Amino acid sequence: QVQLVESGGGLVQAGGSLRLSCAASGDTICISAMGWYRQAPGKERELVAGITRGGSTNYADSVKGRFTISRDNAKNTLYLQMNSLKPEDTAVYYCNADTVCSGSYYYRADSYWGQGTQITVSS
Repeated sequence: QVQLVESGGGLVQAGGSLRLSCAASGDTICISAMGWYRQAPGKERELVAGITRGGSTNYADSVKGRFTISRDNAKNTLYLQMNSLKPEDTAVYYCNADTVCSGSYYYRADSYWGQGTQITVSS
């Protein structure tokens, strides 16, 4: 199993910046892709940004050019640098990790979530 703990959320004015971190522990050797999702009140959870173990990234159109996802595999930590924040970025942000553990006689894939961290952007 993998445990994910986010940090770095808070209140910021529009145009400001925040950096989220997600520390992973447990079976981290099995972690493949990781990502940040967000869920605003009354809306479905959506992908903000994703990154493979090799470093390939993808972003939601709404955050391209403003957010940067990165990961430090040695530290088992995922980051999200958020610049030029807008009120519509207000949401609970969740860290996600997909895991694949396999051997000669077994294969197991799972997905884990952090507890979420609130980001509030005031206008």
